Amino acid sequence: MLKKAFKWLLGLFILCTLVFAGLLFVPKSNEQIYRMRVEKGQGISAVSRKLADENIVYNRHVMLVAAYLTGVHNQLHSGTYRLPKQISAWQILQRLRDGHPDTITIRITEGMRFSQMRNIINNTADLKHDTQGWSDEKLLKEIDPSPLSNNPEGLFFPDSYEIDAESSDLQIYRLAYRTMQRHLQAAWDERQSGLPYKNPYDLLIMASLIEKETGHEADRRHVSAVFVNRLNIGMRLQTDPAVIYGMGSRYNGRIRKADLQRDTPYNTYTRAGLTPTPIALPGKAALEAAAHPSPEKYLYFVSRMDGTGLSQFSHNLDEHNAAVRKYILKK
Repeated sequence: MLKKAFKWLLGLFILCTLVFAGLLFVPKSNEQIYRMRVEKGQGISAVSRKLADENIVYNRHVMLVAAYLTGVHNQLHSGTYRLPKQISAWQILQRLRDGHPDTITIRITEGMRFSQMRNIINNTADLKHDTQGWSDEKLLKEIDPSPLSNNPEGLFFPDSYEIDAESSDLQIYRLAYRTMQRHLQAAWDERQSGLPYKNPYDLLIMASLIEKETGHEADRRHVSAVFVNRLNIGMRLQTDPAVIYGMGSRYNGRIRKADLQRDTPYNTYTRAGLTPTPIALPGKAALEAAAHPSPEKYLYFVSRMDGTGLSQFSHNLDEHNAAVRKYILKK
């Protein structure tokens, strides 16, 4: 009798073990890829319940038991996890234990305008687009109640930003804003003496002009020197990227003589001094060039038009006219 009962219990145990193992280790087929969000501090009970409610795992109780037996319940890592169409409860537990949530990388390039940055973020999938309908002013005030300017142009650092999927897009803006504040303050603190900047915002404006004028490492400090030297003697900057920025939607790829003569706050041919705001998002190299112009007394530069991206720099108008004839007019 006891032997028979033992065999029955053993058989029942083996059957339960097989069922348990099947519910735990056999992948469940789902209709589509599933994104699982684990909030900071969220426990395995809530996670398993949601997965069961969404029909992603066979049985939440099996998942719970396995989590406690293996200690995974104390090792959950917050973030968003991309689960394939076929995955087992055991595989999910391993992902939660290993802590490799899915992330999104957003690339903001040096020289972009803030409007372009917003367009990239607004069109990035798997983000919560909390700010999509906000004005630039509201977005900026949400990040910093007392910004350097009410215009967000230039106040966000161009870089690659990685955040968890399904995070708020506001996190990216905050991170880019704080990163720019850090780099700008470092450039301001380490700047050369005698520069014609009243405050860090002036340096930021200058960096944006340099960023748009050249992407060549060898030219940045020389471009900076040209603009600084012109400011020091009251000469207009006469930089085309600023004119283009001031033209807005009227710019169609060409600048005409009439555009150079049409006055706007950003027309550095008709107005002296720096532009009222940055004209782009400058990178670290442009910030450093604005803070450390070369010692040369250059006042002019022109593209060499030879495919190198380099410019020819001149100390005076005669040198500049000769460079124009050589590189532009080809005479």
